[in-house]
Amino acid sequence: MRNIHLAPLNVPFIRRRQTAAVIIWIISLPATLCIFFILCTTIFFWPWIIAYSLFALFDIAPENGGRRYSFARYATFWKWYADYYPIKLIKEVDLDPSKNYIFGYHPHGVISVGAWTNFATEANDFSKKFPGITCRLLTLASNFNIPFYREFLMAQGVASVSRQSCDNILRKGPGHSIIIVIGGAGESLNARPGVYNLVLKRRLGFIKLAIRHGACLCPVFSFGENDIWEQADNPEGSKVWKFQKTLQKLSGWTMPLFHGRGVFNYDVGLLPHRRPITTVVGRPIEVKKIENPTEQDLLEVQKKYIDELFNIWNTYKDEYAKNRVSELTLIE
Repeated sequence: MRNIHLAPLNVPFIRRRQTAAVIIWIISLPATLCIFFILCTTIFFWPWIIAYSLFALFDIAPENGGRRYSFARYATFWKWYADYYPIKLIKEVDLDPSKNYIFGYHPHGVISVGAWTNFATEANDFSKKFPGITCRLLTLASNFNIPFYREFLMAQGVASVSRQSCDNILRKGPGHSIIIVIGGAGESLNARPGVYNLVLKRRLGFIKLAIRHGACLCPVFSFGENDIWEQADNPEGSKVWKFQKTLQKLSGWTMPLFHGRGVFNYDVGLLPHRRPITTVVGRPIEVKKIENPTEQDLLEVQKKYIDELFNIWNTYKDEYAKNRVSELTLIE
């Protein structure tokens, strides 16, 4: 039987505040859903619910960069959230604000905590580190069907990952950029401490997008992203794995069976472990604009991208992935 280690009662207030910030973030989706359904049970709110539902149904903001608000992105709350792990952002070079960029984020992890913290908030001062670059984190379009939660996402500058959305953002002008978590839901099933298995070989859509727009490709790697939660064993072919893959095919997302720590213990619960995440923004890859790229064009650019991604890994792994159990591996 697994021993449960209890957290001390005399934890400093600053750490309790950090934990509270993480809890609020984790429950944000179910909390907004609960509020919506509670309102639906009250006749007084029905006209407002109907009006809001119609607004959400025809709202084109998710396909046009969302509705980002500085007060939401710069909220001190996100500093507390980032300090819980802690999370930090490293840039290798300055980025030219006269260009557009497609950032590829790796690995997916369970919930892409590093991507959210560094690109959907200003917890680590992205805008100061990369002046003139307006970056939007992209997520599944289905997330914008969730009442109220969709407003929360868009306030942080999150937008849909659909092709139309990507095209619209990159056409907004110089500096407008996007970040895509390349591995997607499938990669989340491989997220385990010390393991860095990426789904990348067959992911050519973002490469084609970059070539069609002439946007620079910029690999981003987060050391520690896979370390903050444990995951139940789900070997390929098992009943758990089959269920997760079926769910992915039907909905576009899947459910890793993860666990972490609790509020008052270090071994049982859904809170992430306090383990550092270090996000490195690599060197951009110049891409020649081609309206209809061939497969050879895609593979040539992909090779450059993968080489730069491994360059990040080899440069920083001994400092930020000391407890790795394997080297960076491309599994698909």
